[in-house]
Amino acid sequence: MAWLVLIVSGLLETVWAVALESSKGFSRLVPGLVFGVALLFSMGGLAYAMRTIPIGTGYAVWVGIGAVGTALYGMAVLGDPATVARIGCLLLIVSGVVGLKVLH
Repeated sequence: MAWLVLIVSGLLETVWAVALESSKGFSRLVPGLVFGVALLFSMGGLAYAMRTIPIGTGYAVWVGIGAVGTALYGMAVLGDPATVARIGCLLLIVSGVVGLKVLH
């Protein structure tokens, strides 16, 4: 159960990162509220998961999911460059996250 909560919390990290950008410095109400709610649930889920998952593994997996998710969103929706090198770097992050889970 802790791993599922950690994965969902990592996905929520992507939500709050995207909402933070969309809030334009908290000048837009709805994205600012989405940011706050997603942040609260993301951190709460991380805290729950870390009750049974080691801190180094849990935090790295959480950040990895959020970083990859946010980068992919930027490429797919916001027009960020989707070069072979960038995608390769994201695959390295994913392989590291998978490795941490397997070696846990």
